[in-house]
Amino acid sequence: MRFEDDALITGRGRYMNDLAAKSEAVAVFVRSQVASGRIVIIDSDAAAGMPEVLAIITGPDLKAAGLAPIEPRGRHPGPDGGEMRVPLFYPLAIDHVRYVGDPVAMVVAETKSAALDAAEAVLVEIEERPVVVDPLEAVFPDAPLVWDDFPDNRCFTYEKGDKADVDASIATAHTVVRQRLRISRVVAAPIETRGAIASYDPAADQYQLELGTQAPHRVSGDVAPVLGVAPDKVRVVASDCGGSFGMKNAGYPEYPALLFAARKTGRTLRWTADRLEAFQADAHARDMWADAALALDADGMFLALDVHVRANLGAYLGPATAHPPVANLGGIAGVYRTPKIYAKVDGIFTNTQQTAPYRGAGRPEATYIIERVIDLAADEIGLDRAELRRRNLVPQDTMPYSSGFIFTYDSGDFPGVLDKALEIADWAGFEARRSEARARGKLRGIGIANPIEIAGGPVARPNPEFARVEISPAGKIRIHVGSMDSGQGHGTAFRQIIADRLGLDTEDMEIVTGDTHEVPWGTGTFGSRTLAAAGGAIWAAADTIIERLKEHATARLEAHRSEIVFEHGIYRVDGRNRAVSFAQIMAEQAGPVSAETFVSNEGATFPNGCHICEVEVDPETGHVELVAYSVVDDVGHMVNPSLVKGQITGGVAQGLGQALMENAVYDPHSGQLLSATFMDYAMPRAADMPGVEVVGYPVPTRQNPLGVKGAGEAGTVGALSAVMSAVSDALRPFGVRHLDMPATPDRIWRCLKTQPVKEPSA
Repeated sequence: MRFEDDALITGRGRYMNDLAAKSEAVAVFVRSQVASGRIVIIDSDAAAGMPEVLAIITGPDLKAAGLAPIEPRGRHPGPDGGEMRVPLFYPLAIDHVRYVGDPVAMVVAETKSAALDAAEAVLVEIEERPVVVDPLEAVFPDAPLVWDDFPDNRCFTYEKGDKADVDASIATAHTVVRQRLRISRVVAAPIETRGAIASYDPAADQYQLELGTQAPHRVSGDVAPVLGVAPDKVRVVASDCGGSFGMKNAGYPEYPALLFAARKTGRTLRWTADRLEAFQADAHARDMWADAALALDADGMFLALDVHVRANLGAYLGPATAHPPVANLGGIAGVYRTPKIYAKVDGIFTNTQQTAPYRGAGRPEATYIIERVIDLAADEIGLDRAELRRRNLVPQDTMPYSSGFIFTYDSGDFPGVLDKALEIADWAGFEARRSEARARGKLRGIGIANPIEIAGGPVARPNPEFARVEISPAGKIRIHVGSMDSGQGHGTAFRQIIADRLGLDTEDMEIVTGDTHEVPWGTGTFGSRTLAAAGGAIWAAADTIIERLKEHATARLEAHRSEIVFEHGIYRVDGRNRAVSFAQIMAEQAGPVSAETFVSNEGATFPNGCHICEVEVDPETGHVELVAYSVVDDVGHMVNPSLVKGQITGGVAQGLGQALMENAVYDPHSGQLLSATFMDYAMPRAADMPGVEVVGYPVPTRQNPLGVKGAGEAGTVGALSAVMSAVSDALRPFGVRHLDMPATPDRIWRCLKTQPVKEPSA
């Protein structure tokens, strides 16, 4: 059982709209209804005179008050060899709008109804301009410009590997498989939309922002420069978070605008996005085209891989927009030995909402690229897909292994994981199941993917995490930690770490998190890092306390310090039957003992696994049913296998959602978001999910004291590829070589109708 569940499932969670604020006012945003154009006028006079209206704020107001543009956290080389092109991203649009939903004004009123009425009365006149929403079209010479300063709509160009060397290998290869792959645009669509409570304390000259997020310190760091203050002047307090998946882990334009308005009006302000607003204003994700070429020799051994990605960044660069297309690019090497790899990523502006990290943040995309072209290669040379993978897997005895392309894998048994997955999924018996389904008029397919991802990075030096552990003589434990829970079960895992390390009863344990005032430092929860980073920091703080109390144990045991060893809450004399518990030593202390750390692990880790999925397709309707799904995952040591299974199962649901139904679509002519409600944006339901069999195959890492590798994103990283592999396999007997995601019933039906009518064969 998870420690957190009781409060959350009995209605005692504290989400944004559960938080009470005294004498609060309400803010709403006026957003552009066109995708591109020059702002001719914003007339707010009539709205300002309406009852209960306190203020109407526009972009020029913020700029005049000294607010700065939002800046990206990272930068890549520019497309012309210079600096990355960074547009001016003010919290409210100033002269132009560049996507549907671009905020142009904010209304503050006593009540939400009054604010909404006034927002309707704000007159915004925009001189419309042509739009471009597809990154492939955006680079055409005659494409409409998102920014006049950037004549080719390019933001950055990132390259890794030796292009000439890869081209030479491809030119002489026995087989070369090429495919353009579409990786669709998705939205996080959390249960709880974004919202915030903003206030300003003039006595302390401090802003406060309450919201749901997994990374309060990062949000503070993003917002403070926009306001022109130090991060410690922006206190971020995180409540329970009804879904984030990375989307809520950055500063958005609404936040500094709200804080400015709170200071201007002297009131506490509340803003809650409705669902339509969330679809338009929350960061989207994925959205790229990838041209991939895989070269093989006559025996099916990989020789070279060439990948060119065009990533749709949207109109603006949020703090983390430039991260996903590049940061986890090393994943295209997969778990395979490919001697030569080259990749190029072009970041491209379009008249769409910004993209940002979403569960996996580049990892599912990288895995999809390599796994899809392997499937196509197996079909091309007539080899079983699992066998082709097996021939090219990195052997266990070569660990640690440098892929030659960005990543060095710390540990793993890739062949063992594959063999276990094939066994539990009965890969060998599939053709009999295909035949049985065919007799029922269904097309059955099986898919496979061997995902690997970086966790707890960056690869060169992992981000640190903060923990402070305080223990009273009575055994009460208080932990301050920089990571914020949004459903992962941190409280349960952290308690287990303390129980295992110190042998204490963790029922009386308090975890303090999510407050940049109470927790002085922190990095946050993302990238499958928390158990390694935060758990490692807690372990290190506990070790400091263990060492501090070792003198007391030495005296108690009448031994020399060098003879004392500590394991599972017990000090004992090495080689002799004399021991004393940590709890006993702690009980003799005069007061609480504490230690704090802000530490990094030795290096990144690389969770890996094998996903096998089976589907049945109805050829009359194109409907896809998932009938079986199994996962073998190496996430290192599993502190709590139930938490691991929950994380992987949830990740699988999100991966299958993108593979089969989720698709954020903009009209190519108007730039209108066509999938702006749940009537148009499909989400997986319980009936779409088969029971997922999750089997652990732990190969502990030495990169952190817990031996853990991370599990939060593993399900999504593998599922996107495995599901598309299964659907493609179901259609393969009909001559369908490739189908882009999402594999909707309409798309499958149309695909089958265009194929020659013939009797399917295995």
